[in-house]
Amino acid sequence: MKIAIATDTNSGITKEMIREPGIYFLPMPVIVDGQMYAEGIDISSQQLYEAMKQHKEISSSQPSPGQLMDLWDGILQDGYDQIVYIPMSSGLSGSCATALQLAADYDGKVQVVDNHRISVTQLESVFSAYRLAQQGYSVEEIKGYLEAHAYDASIYITVDSLEYLKKGGRITPAVAAFAAVLNLKPVMTIQGDKLDAYAKARGMRQARVKMIEAVRKDRATRFGEVPDELLQVGAAGTFEEEAQAQSWLREVQEAFAPMPVFYAPLPCSIACHVGMNAAGIGIMKKE
Repeated sequence: MKIAIATDTNSGITKEMIREPGIYFLPMPVIVDGQMYAEGIDISSQQLYEAMKQHKEISSSQPSPGQLMDLWDGILQDGYDQIVYIPMSSGLSGSCATALQLAADYDGKVQVVDNHRISVTQLESVFSAYRLAQQGYSVEEIKGYLEAHAYDASIYITVDSLEYLKKGGRITPAVAAFAAVLNLKPVMTIQGDKLDAYAKARGMRQARVKMIEAVRKDRATRFGEVPDELLQVGAAGTFEEEAQAQSWLREVQEAFAPMPVFYAPLPCSIACHVGMNAAGIGIMKKE
């Protein structure tokens, strides 16, 4: 069987990252002042940040059933026999449940993985699935592997501005105002299905330190028996300037050498909720 791997842009994947045929992705919808755009097609991260600077109304959405089926149909028409589809965590969006319902009409040709991941950890799942397919694993075996190891990952993220967490209802206006006065930055964590509070920090510098400390703790405890070569650390962010992204990447690389560290920009669909200049870090087990 010829197997393709597909995902959505919540993973942070871009066409520049795809070096081999057989990996596809679905752009996530982003809404700016009531107008819907497709991420990476008719809106870029920088264009979204410009809209944020102008304080426009911004939100994210999930793809329509028609868009998802068009993606799958196009892949099958490209000559692939089966598809492993890896959407963002079912605990963070309804898009996984929609995909599972639609896949029932594809007679087993589409296997939807509820991987309980997003951003850099979801991205690693995509490449793990691709490597497994290249080694001859079936779509059922790939799905089983990814779901069995779904929680072998952690994400930590901090935001520079509380504006979008406030708009999303995750914090109250009173808490946002209090935090702004004291320059408090929340550090949040995603362990599978939920975004939870982890710590508070005075300023972005201290927040970054707390995130690195959290991943070090996970490395020593949750992943204590896993050799370095089977672990992957990912840095991410919604930085306005490339220099900021490179600075954060270097900081994470220095903290976790000799483990490999990669950088992936947080997608527009996540930027809608965390705003500009957010920083994130994830650690995950590879296949």
